[in-house]
Order: sequence, then C-alpha cells, then structure tokens
Amino acid sequence: MVRVVNREKVVFGFFVLLAATLNFGYVVGDIDNPRLHNVYELYAAVAVNIIATILKFGDRTQIGAVQLATSLVASIQLIIAALVWIWGSHVDAGGLTGEHMASVVSIAAGALLANFVSVILLIMETVSYRRR
Repeated sequence: MVRVVNREKVVFGFFVLLAATLNFGYVVGDIDNPRLHNVYELYAAVAVNIIATILKFGDRTQIGAVQLATSLVASIQLIIAALVWIWGSHVDAGGLTGEHMASVVSIAAGALLANFVSVILLIMETVSYRRR
C-alpha cells in the first residue's frame, strides 16, 4: 500500500519547527548583550510564528485548539519582545540598554517555551495518527 504525503501537514510541521528553531537561535547567548541577539532573527521569529498561527486556524480538533493557543501565546510574546526592542532602540533616550535586552530575551524565552509545547503537541498528534 502506497501512502501519500499530506502536504498540509508537511507545511504545518515545517512552520512549527522553523518557528521554534528561530526562536531558540535568538534566545541563545548572554541575556543582556545586544550583540548576541540579532534583531533580524527576532523579526524572522515573529513572522514565522504569525504564519504558523494562521495555519492553525483551520484545525477543528481539541489538539488543534491547544496548538492554536500555544501559537498565539508565542506570537504575542514575540511581538511584545520586538516592541520592547523598538522602544529601546528608537524611543528611549538611553538607547538599547542591557535592561532592555534582558526584557526582550526573557519575553522571547517565554515564547520559546510555548513553541516547545507546540512541537511536543505536533509530535503527539503525529504518533497518535500513526496508530490509527
């Protein structure tokens, strides 16, 4: 019996994993050192998380609802982290300080936790699908 790959699931899984890995790559490094946290990586994490969130809107299952919730949490936290970065870089007279950076990275770390939960749910859904 030949099984056909479900392209929707491949695209969905791709964006869920890419969101988690971009977020992880951004968070790694000294929490208060702006040179170790690339703003473009943060913006990429925001964009990919938003795409992953949009892809989760069509799923009507219970696990899909939890997937959507985790994705919304991650997206909102990353948007807030980006806003704090923008505030520190362009609005605050003192510029982007270690305190700003620590806030940005810790908020992004919270989003990373939500992304990890999303990946775990994706794995659980995949394993349960194979058993059917």
